[in-house]
Amino acid sequence: MKNKKNIILIAIIIIALIIIGIICIGKQKVSPEDVLKQYMSYITNKDYEAMYELTTKNTEKEEYITRNKNIYEGIEVSKIDINVAKTSKNGKEAEVIYTTVMDTIAGEISFSNTANLVKEDDIYKIKWASNIIFPSLKEGYKVRVSTLEAKRGQILDRNGNVLAGEQTASQIGLVPGKMNIETKEQDIKNISGLLGISEESINNSLSASYVKEDTFVPLKTVLKSETTLKQALLEIKGIKIVDTEERIYSLGEASSHLLGYVQGISAEELEEKTDEGYTSSSLIGKSGLERTYENRLRAINGKEIYIVDENNDKVKTLAKVDLKNGEDIKLTIDSNIQQKLYEKFKQDKSASVAINPKTGEILAAVSTPTFDSNHFSLGMTNSKWNELTQSENKPLYNRFLASYAPGSSFKPITGAIGLNTNAFTSDEDFGTSGTKWQKDSNWKDFYITTLSTYGGKANLQNALIYSDNIYFAKAALKIGKENFANNLQNIGFNKTIETVLGDVKSSYSDSDTFDTETSLANSGYGQAQVLANPIHMAMVYSAFVNEGNIIKAYIEYKETPVATYEIQKAFSKETANTIKEALIQVVENPNGTANSAKIEGLTIAGKTGTAEIKTSKDDKEGREIGWYNTFIADENSEKQLLIVSMVEDVQGRGGSHYVVDKVKDILK
Repeated sequence: MKNKKNIILIAIIIIALIIIGIICIGKQKVSPEDVLKQYMSYITNKDYEAMYELTTKNTEKEEYITRNKNIYEGIEVSKIDINVAKTSKNGKEAEVIYTTVMDTIAGEISFSNTANLVKEDDIYKIKWASNIIFPSLKEGYKVRVSTLEAKRGQILDRNGNVLAGEQTASQIGLVPGKMNIETKEQDIKNISGLLGISEESINNSLSASYVKEDTFVPLKTVLKSETTLKQALLEIKGIKIVDTEERIYSLGEASSHLLGYVQGISAEELEEKTDEGYTSSSLIGKSGLERTYENRLRAINGKEIYIVDENNDKVKTLAKVDLKNGEDIKLTIDSNIQQKLYEKFKQDKSASVAINPKTGEILAAVSTPTFDSNHFSLGMTNSKWNELTQSENKPLYNRFLASYAPGSSFKPITGAIGLNTNAFTSDEDFGTSGTKWQKDSNWKDFYITTLSTYGGKANLQNALIYSDNIYFAKAALKIGKENFANNLQNIGFNKTIETVLGDVKSSYSDSDTFDTETSLANSGYGQAQVLANPIHMAMVYSAFVNEGNIIKAYIEYKETPVATYEIQKAFSKETANTIKEALIQVVENPNGTANSAKIEGLTIAGKTGTAEIKTSKDDKEGREIGWYNTFIADENSEKQLLIVSMVEDVQGRGGSHYVVDKVKDILK
């Protein structure tokens, strides 16, 4: 037993000696260049304590860690590669000449350097000095990182007016030391009411750790033009207002759904765009054209890493990435038309689109009620956000991208398809039917009704002038289910249409056909399941100006506009001209439903439409949607303009005539 214990003890001693020997041999084999490489590898791992252990410790540990951490993390080193060129040894000392390449926030930094090492307890240690970080970095020198601010591109209208761009705004804040102590609580309450921010928010800002008596504490940024608000605030002691440069939307509410807005990038967006040069402080387009043109509008800040001496004078630039200003984008939008349409409909739930039907230029796109893009870019308060999101009128909802029952404004499309497919002729008399009609007794208690009777032929032109529902129900039946569906599909119905303002869709049915004969008849005059998008409707109506070709709408300005067609030969030239002449009579004829839109000296074509939205056939108080689609029909007119306007809830307000009266002024 004793011999066995001795054997075990001897074995343990032998193993221990072997381990010690290996360690000693390992220590002797660690070269100066290996130590240097190990030291550099710790930088990207942010292990500053391990770095310190590989130095001769000729500086305080805390000072060493702080300096290295501030520099390497300040320039955001992400990768370091070193290449040893030469190693020289002299007794316990060694000199390593090497090159370094590192990736930083300002791009690549590369340099040649020399490290001196000394052997302590058979292990090489780096003789620490600031120039180990950078050769030009001396004791007392500092490494600086500066951001070179780039500017986001402006959005301009067709005449060069700035719709979105950097302008001076007013930043409102408090200086705590200048506040009236006795009235402080009431003053904060008054400020809260004026700015629409909570008292809690104001108090939290004032109690931030950085705040001193003379600190300017920003609370909210407002438009420079809000003079009444600023005057009221300046009555309160401690309030200070300073100028600041912000992205401002000059038309405010009039263009918000069109332009959208920018805000600070979210954590999710930053993660998604991590390789695209965005940072946590980046602004990004959140909606509208700001989002559509983000890649061209965005500003990419430059960065410079440089060394300064004790006097803060620049000694050397280590790396620099030039800034990249965003591109200015000039639109086809006419600010005057945009503003006028907004003013006309700002109290309504509406959508309006104006285009040049000859070129496809979008001159205006308005959705009401709306919001103010400036509230987003300057800082949205909780009260304003709640107001926008909780309103039953849905001001954040973009109506010119939505679809609605078109009512009688759809009739020219039915007429055009009927002529184009030879289902009937323009002069064909469908016969008088009074104000109530059904095809046969199989329709049971279902009837098509129209508002009034008229003398003369029940032909296409008269049917459009008097907006005869019965005629267009018969027209749809003559065209037939399959024929009607196919031709509607050919002009974009039941398809997603990509436009620069967003994807839109008009439809004639939930399926690719008409389920019943009565739904086909109802569809002929824009009821049943027919839904039309205002942008698409404007494009289709352009065919009546362009000899049957449907224009492709665009919004980026061209010095010399060239018409491009979304759908060529959607209708024949003869069909398009026949519909146009009939729509002129809808305005010119004293009995025309749009006769009130007549403008002396100007040839106008147009079609009204009042769609009924009922929850059931027994609904006696259904909603009404009013449409007015109109265009200047004079080929020689310098002003080429087509407007489609839709207003919800026009019941009791004159139906579509409510819309006609508002649009008329825009055409003058």
